Amino acid sequence: MAGINWYTGYPINQKSCMTKPVPLCSLTNLQLRFLCPSDLEEVRALCQDWFPIDYPYSWYEDITSNPRFYSLAAVYDGIIIGLIVAEIKAYVKLNREDRGILSQSFSKQTEVGYILSLGVSKDHRRNGIASLLLDNLISHLTTVEHVDCKALFLHVLTTNSPAIHFYEHRNFRLHSFLPYYYSIKGKCKDGFTYVLYINGGHPPWGMKKKIQNMSVLLYT
Repeated sequence: MAGINWYTGYPINQKSCMTKPVPLCSLTNLQLRFLCPSDLEEVRALCQDWFPIDYPYSWYEDITSNPRFYSLAAVYDGIIIGLIVAEIKAYVKLNREDRGILSQSFSKQTEVGYILSLGVSKDHRRNGIASLLLDNLISHLTTVEHVDCKALFLHVLTTNSPAIHFYEHRNFRLHSFLPYYYSIKGKCKDGFTYVLYINGGHPPWGMKKKIQNMSVLLYT
């Protein structure tokens, strides 16, 4: 993949009844809370509007009721206007394309966080809501309870420049290019993997140099 500019052709420009409290943000009438089963239809309508991926109904059932998901909503005047969905995975159980994000020096107990979705309603974007949701997830993953979680990663369409710029601004780093990773409306689309290292996590040392070289290629 060396020597390829992956941006060529593209413009660069938990369960509501969870017991852990979520702190209120300081913005008037904006509150953070975990999703409830009763949020399913509202969340489904939002995701169908925000994302090109057609999630199965069972996915919405899971993220609104299964405590393994960190499903946090931003609610304004009683209406969900943003949400982040993530889960903690055992590193040894990651898919093949994701296993290279960490150095092999870490133990078999090592975990990683994976962001499944992060979105904000169009009328409320650029107000810091996505950052607020992401900050809460990162704070959750950097507690003593999750010291074995060494990275937070996600996949994103190569054409989704706003999301790419958002994550890069938040210190996520490009890790890999995933050709034909997505299937959207019957068409294959390329993706990127982005990673934020936390709790002392780091990539393989050889990969660290490779990532630095890739960053140079992207912006030259």
